[in-house]
Amino acid sequence: MLDDPFLTLDADSDPHGPGAPSEVSDDENLDAYSRAITRAVDIVGPSVVRVDVRGGAGSGVIISADGLTLTNSHVVNGARSVSLTTLDGRQLTARVLGDDPDTDLALLRVEADVELPAAKLGDSAKLKRGQIAIAIGNPLGFDATVTAGVVSALGRSLRAKSGRRIEDVVQTDAALNPGNSGGPLVSSAGEVIGVNTAIIMGAQGICFAVAANTAHVVAGEIARHGRVRRAYIGVAAATTPIPRRIALTQGLTQTHAAQLVEIDQAGPAAQAGLLTGDLVIALDGKPVSDVAEFLRALDADKINRAVSIDFLRRSQRLRLWIGPTERRAT
Repeated sequence: MLDDPFLTLDADSDPHGPGAPSEVSDDENLDAYSRAITRAVDIVGPSVVRVDVRGGAGSGVIISADGLTLTNSHVVNGARSVSLTTLDGRQLTARVLGDDPDTDLALLRVEADVELPAAKLGDSAKLKRGQIAIAIGNPLGFDATVTAGVVSALGRSLRAKSGRRIEDVVQTDAALNPGNSGGPLVSSAGEVIGVNTAIIMGAQGICFAVAANTAHVVAGEIARHGRVRRAYIGVAAATTPIPRRIALTQGLTQTHAAQLVEIDQAGPAAQAGLLTGDLVIALDGKPVSDVAEFLRALDADKINRAVSIDFLRRSQRLRLWIGPTERRAT
């Protein structure tokens, strides 16, 4: 008999005694952070595939049930077909519909008539620094590996193998290794927010993904045309400050513009009358405050139609009309 009243057990006490492990579900044992990650992985994980190409391997993510799959251009490396391995072990052959070295993205289609789990591309314009970022892929050949971190920075630029800069790149500290390339960067909502593309060798916690909005545009262009169409006007440009006096005189709110430093004399810009030194401040009515905005503005919508271009020449604000053509693949 227990004499100490403080040691008496009432009807609601744990029969195993103080400190004994209670029987709770796995979900209850997970904190909110862990639950967010496991839920996102459960949603997107089945859509992640291993991509095998002669001489290498990477990752990919299925974005439609009929087998459209995104990966990196440098993963397919010029191949016409690749082998995909799904999470459940199925091996499928996929045709390379097209690849875009300028964004390091490629679009594949599974050749078999199958229905596959597909991930949803999220809106990368809504990303915020500090939110959870989850990478899923096959680093160093270890299939279905999950790493997690945060969105470290937004709007980065990264030079592609083609020499052009990939704009609007997402920086993350979710650990990536060779083999992660082409796999998805995922939000806690279970949406693909980027396609993992690069690691800075020697750096720790600095990894990059092509933003989902860029991937959405590239996938759409390749699916429709077999390539990504871009407008060409025949110029090279550099971001430069607008002289304050001129900005005030012209009522400009932007402080920088894209200065033309080289012009192809056989191209649309020369034919329209643009000169080196001109500061481009708007294209098709939309402000241009740096080279990145200038390049983004030269999209497929501008091909073969008259487009207005506003620029500063010395202290004058001028407007010309220009007829962009489709840029040839390099």
